[in-house]
Amino acid sequence: MTPEHSRERMNALNCCILIPTYNNAQKLEQVLNDVEKYCSNIIVVNDGSTDSTNHILAKFDSIHVVSYLQNRGKGYALRTGFEAARKKGFDYVITIDSDGQHYADDIPVFVEKLETVRNAIIIGARNMNQDSVPGKSNFGNQFSNFWFKFNTGIDVPDTQSGYRLYPVKLLEGINFITPKYEFEVEVIVRAAWKGIGVIAVPVKVYYPPAEERISHFRPVPDFSRVSVLNTFLVLIAVLYIKPRNFFRGLMKTNFRTFVREHFLNTSEPDSVKVFSVMLGFFMGIAPFWGYQMLLCLAIAHILKLNKAISIVAANISIPPMIPVILYGSFMFGGMFMEQPGTIDFSKEITLEMVKIHGYQYLIGSFALAFAAAGFSGLATFLLLKLFSRK
Repeated sequence: MTPEHSRERMNALNCCILIPTYNNAQKLEQVLNDVEKYCSNIIVVNDGSTDSTNHILAKFDSIHVVSYLQNRGKGYALRTGFEAARKKGFDYVITIDSDGQHYADDIPVFVEKLETVRNAIIIGARNMNQDSVPGKSNFGNQFSNFWFKFNTGIDVPDTQSGYRLYPVKLLEGINFITPKYEFEVEVIVRAAWKGIGVIAVPVKVYYPPAEERISHFRPVPDFSRVSVLNTFLVLIAVLYIKPRNFFRGLMKTNFRTFVREHFLNTSEPDSVKVFSVMLGFFMGIAPFWGYQMLLCLAIAHILKLNKAISIVAANISIPPMIPVILYGSFMFGGMFMEQPGTIDFSKEITLEMVKIHGYQYLIGSFALAFAAAGFSGLATFLLLKLFSRK
């Protein structure tokens, strides 16, 4: 696609370029000259620069500039740019960094993908295996990729690239909370949770020699912020998003379809199904109240078990069953006590009684959990063999 054709297609697609910048005067002018060849609508957010950025921006009459005095962070600059783009009537923005690492001649790559995919964030995936790529950047990218896939189930090769296309109209209404570099993680995770696609296209990247690099990324504080964000997102994913998606999927199909897809899936070994049921029953009965689903999903993920089966099995602890499980655990624990406690509400409750009963309950709950896991595993194995014969 020629630069002229790119300009025409971007206008037709209602797409603009967004460039957040902070103290990158050394590279900014060249970036703007290159980008202008491929797009006639450019928005620059000057994130409180204290160098000669304003002087350079004054040379470009056709560029829309949003500027403020205090440096607020890249995330804040991007969100400000999104709002400016929406007010000007654009549906999409392509973000490109102002440090010269991205190539403007890759803009047509995004345009061509946008021609076929209109409801997705498109990330420009860099080749991170180049010798010039700093080791810490490669590690940080792999770290981010892993947690993005855990939170969303989507595999993207480069979740930290700032070269992206955003469908800004679709992102409207999401209340983002992060102001700095971690925003680029938050936006793709929360967009994916909303049902917006996240895909990648290959782009080039230039990493200059170490002495020439311009970076405002502060390894310790910024990586810490990303880590805190990932912890927060993982908790939401495990406690809400994954169960929500599971039950939404279950509601879209009938029970017979669910059994066929998850229990009778011939591409999955019977042993995986059996251990998935066993894990669910164990976690549903074991005394991890409040954390049962969280731990069940985490362990199923680590052991590569069937998460859907494990969660269904763990629902043995639904409210009507809780008194049965508690009473059964208490009575089961009495089998392991020299002087088993009894439940007698006519007597005064003392601390010693609570200690004795609590210890008996804990022992019994684990014993009952193991017993239920073993029994459910055996029953599942026999049922699978019966169905396979049919």
